[in-house]
Amino acid sequence: MAGLLFHIPSGEIALSAATAQTLLEVLAAANHRAKVLGINFFGKGVSTTGTPIKIDIARITTTGTGTAGTTIKNNADDGETIQTTFEFDHSVEPTYGAILQTWEVHPQTGMILHFPLGQEVIINGGDLLGVRATAAEAVTCTCNLLMEE
Repeated sequence: MAGLLFHIPSGEIALSAATAQTLLEVLAAANHRAKVLGINFFGKGVSTTGTPIKIDIARITTTGTGTAGTTIKNNADDGETIQTTFEFDHSVEPTYGAILQTWEVHPQTGMILHFPLGQEVIINGGDLLGVRATAAEAVTCTCNLLMEE
């Protein structure tokens, strides 16, 4: 990895009640690993008694159908081309394999997490990683990944 830092934004996503929905599906380019340095997630809930939203970061075994997103370099002057691609706003959900981490986040709040040095999530070349959310009630949210190639 060459230290090219970038982020992957989901934009606002409307979660349906009691339905697991993919926020982001990330594909590392063939023979080119990518590293997840951090994740942030925020809800736009309106009820103080809202049930926490379950957030999973997990390996994906079969891709879904989503909208192609645009990765954004942290330093716009970096000359390298980002190889990692992603999708959001899925019409067909991907198939999930191993769940790496799970969090519970109140819909009126959020979380910002930077993985400790040496404990970042690695996406091997050609592999898929997903972030999905399951909310008890309908709520709008956003999710962003801080990445490195």
